[in-house]
Amino acid sequence: MFLLFVATTLVITRWAALRTRTTSDFYAAGGGITGFQNGLAIAGDFMSAASFLGISGLVFASGFDGLIYSVGWLVGWPIVLFLIAERLRNLGRFTFADVAAFRLQATPVRTLSAVGTLAVVALYLIAQMVGAGKLIELLFGLPYLYAEIVVGVLMVTYVATGGMVATTWVQIIKACLLLGGATFMALAVLMHFGFSFEAMFRSATEAHPGGISIMGPGKLVTDPVSAISLGLALMFGTAGLPHILMRFFTVKDAKAARKSVFYATGFIGYFYILTFIIGFGAITLLMNDPAYFKAADGGLYDKIGGMIGGTNMAAIHLSKAVGGSLFLGFISAVAFATILAVVAGLTLAGASAVSHDLYASVFAKGRASEQTEIRISKVSAIVIGIVAILLGYVFENQNVAFMVGLAFAVAASCNFPVLAMSIFWSGTTTRGAVVGGFLGLASAIGMVVLSPAVWVKTFGFPHALFPYDSPALFSMTLAFLGIYLVSKFDRSATADAERAAFEAQFVRSETGIGAGSATAH
Repeated sequence: MFLLFVATTLVITRWAALRTRTTSDFYAAGGGITGFQNGLAIAGDFMSAASFLGISGLVFASGFDGLIYSVGWLVGWPIVLFLIAERLRNLGRFTFADVAAFRLQATPVRTLSAVGTLAVVALYLIAQMVGAGKLIELLFGLPYLYAEIVVGVLMVTYVATGGMVATTWVQIIKACLLLGGATFMALAVLMHFGFSFEAMFRSATEAHPGGISIMGPGKLVTDPVSAISLGLALMFGTAGLPHILMRFFTVKDAKAARKSVFYATGFIGYFYILTFIIGFGAITLLMNDPAYFKAADGGLYDKIGGMIGGTNMAAIHLSKAVGGSLFLGFISAVAFATILAVVAGLTLAGASAVSHDLYASVFAKGRASEQTEIRISKVSAIVIGIVAILLGYVFENQNVAFMVGLAFAVAASCNFPVLAMSIFWSGTTTRGAVVGGFLGLASAIGMVVLSPAVWVKTFGFPHALFPYDSPALFSMTLAFLGIYLVSKFDRSATADAERAAFEAQFVRSETGIGAGSATAH
């Protein structure tokens, strides 16, 4: 079943490759995706290893507190719907940098956007690669490094061969399969308890080492600053994710962009309800069964840390518990498809940042041919694939939902402030956007590296230099302040022209004229 799915997606990639001739086809599927299809594809892009494996694993380990990720990610979508989607579609062509560069100077803004995109893609890829590697390791008994190489080769094949068309259809198919499989798993868990949530929760508190405490907050995020910082990252990071923002250029107009967000929000919200049931189902059905844990001294086992494959595999083990080997094969194939679809979208976003934003717009000054740009993008996809394999190997033991939370923190600290201020504040200047964006990016990455999760748990130092795992509260504030203050004090002739151009840009965005026109400045 696993190999059948991989073969099917490769056939789709081959079909897509025959339809991909121009840069518009490669980056945006030629704008031919409908609102409903794009909504499913966005949901497929968003329902990643972090959502399926990570959140269910966090609920399994921490109970109620694991929901902070699903709630935070979900409430980010209204922000995308009401603030970003329509204007993004009207002003951009292939990447969100097109929007920021519409009335600001293209070279510095595109450079910043490309660097921010690559930072988010790198962190997000770590989570997907860890999830995929652990899954392959668990199923086939391959060494973890070999499993990472298999995933890397497949993801590069999808992107370099089929571009956005292949990525979109793999995501649509994967979203349907994942929603169907998760629904069956949740129903099987509820059926076990006579569809009584009360009975399921009571059983979970009896089986979990944390007892009744798993039904209250405070086990995963222990202080208010961390909770607020993580919440900000999850909410506003959604509106700064480059692989999600690219999806709005695959539809024909702003109306279809709004529709796609509406459909995506419904699918994603429904899915997060299922992950909650799956996480508690894993507690009740797995914790008292030694078959899913590594044996320890005296025959005892650690009910959380001793799980075979780690807590990220809780949903995979639950599939076997409720549906046997056949359903385990199906869910494993779907989980792997989930990861492949997301890494394909991420790789495409990273490759487009290099080829479209850096090479074609900054270095070649718009003089690059479409064939050269696509070729650069394919080479970039190969390089990103190699980097993803290495990062996935280094961060093998990190929870995948947590790693994606860090990616959201960087997206919320760099991409979102630059995008929001360039669209909504007439006073934004190029100098302000670049200084503020780099402030947010550098501070977010620096704080992540110095946090307990990386500085202590990954690098092995005794004490963290930054006390919180999520930096968004601090790095977002620095980014917005940087953009505002530098723009306010920028009295150059270029800055005056950019302020004057805002009104013209606003009129064009309201009437649906895209960024195919010359940049306003």
